[in-house]
Amino acid sequence: MRAIVTGQIGMDKKPYLEAGAAFAGQQGEHLHIFHVGDLMYREGPDVRPGKILDLPISRLSSLRRAAFKDIISESRDHEHLIVNTHATFRWRHGLFSAFDYDQTQKLNPDLFICLVDNIEVVHHRLHAEHDIDATLKDCMVWREEETLATELMSKAIPSSKFYILSRGRHQLTTRTLFRLICRPEMRKVYPSFPMSHVVDMPDVLAEIDKFRADLAEHFITFDPGDVDEKLLLDRAIAASRDGKDWLEVAPHTFGGSRSGDAAPIRVRVREVLDIAGDIDGQIYMRDFRLVDQSDMIVSYIPELPGGIPGLSSGVERELHHAFEHTKEVYVVWKPKKAPSPFITETATKIFASTDEALAYFEAEGMFAEKNLFGH
Repeated sequence: MRAIVTGQIGMDKKPYLEAGAAFAGQQGEHLHIFHVGDLMYREGPDVRPGKILDLPISRLSSLRRAAFKDIISESRDHEHLIVNTHATFRWRHGLFSAFDYDQTQKLNPDLFICLVDNIEVVHHRLHAEHDIDATLKDCMVWREEETLATELMSKAIPSSKFYILSRGRHQLTTRTLFRLICRPEMRKVYPSFPMSHVVDMPDVLAEIDKFRADLAEHFITFDPGDVDEKLLLDRAIAASRDGKDWLEVAPHTFGGSRSGDAAPIRVRVREVLDIAGDIDGQIYMRDFRLVDQSDMIVSYIPELPGGIPGLSSGVERELHHAFEHTKEVYVVWKPKKAPSPFITETATKIFASTDEALAYFEAEGMFAEKNLFGH
């Protein structure tokens, strides 16, 4: 499979993709990566590191076309490959595209993947790597532009598929990347579960985390919890009430594990509050897109204290959206109280536990062969 992987400036895609290639090697697959930025610097040895976006657009375009020409030529020798690039740039020239339709068509990729990450982390990386003054709002806008432009790129190749993939805070997302490219026959699943209103319930969170991990073991999963900006907003609202001007957010490495040695990221509370509408709007858009790019949805409904079903409005909307778009809808219902007709009449099947659901999926032949999982 050939994949073009995009993402806004500040995603730091290179180490993440290299980790994906290393994981592929552990599974006996060779996943070659072409880093367009590196190739452009090779084509322009006179350009100082970190200054390529300051070039005139005509020179920038010339270097990019030369790099893509080499990629098209060399790609013939690779079964699986990634082209690491951008769909757009927003720099001193303003907003401009970072691709050419004619070369995209010649490369003929099978997949277009737009990586996304928590916006405060993207903002931090952007300022650590570049001399630029950008707000969290700017980064939110750039992410929408990059996502839309990547989807438009994919439309130049009618046979291709477009995916949004959250880079996330754990190593599982590199496995998802590998599976999308090297194990595309695996079923794609959207795990649905309550998030913000169970954040202070450690036992329930442990149940949900096990559910997410169990699904990720056997399927390609597009997990909405891999980008958790709603939690950032909730913290900012609480900090504002306490009269605080700054938040501290734990950083993470490329695979998502939190770094104990790195200094916390400081985020201005006012900037987070300024993007409240963007956070809610993008969550709404992105989660529905993740459902759309999946084959089925599996929802975990825990029992909250007092026997209350942990059925959030977001989970209800996701289930209904999946049903209306003819996806298979499965529900793991833990509460003793019976589910309402709005659940029973839209669900393909309801289970009493995750283990029961997994046993059913295996019996129905939904699991890939074990040597295809990529553990």
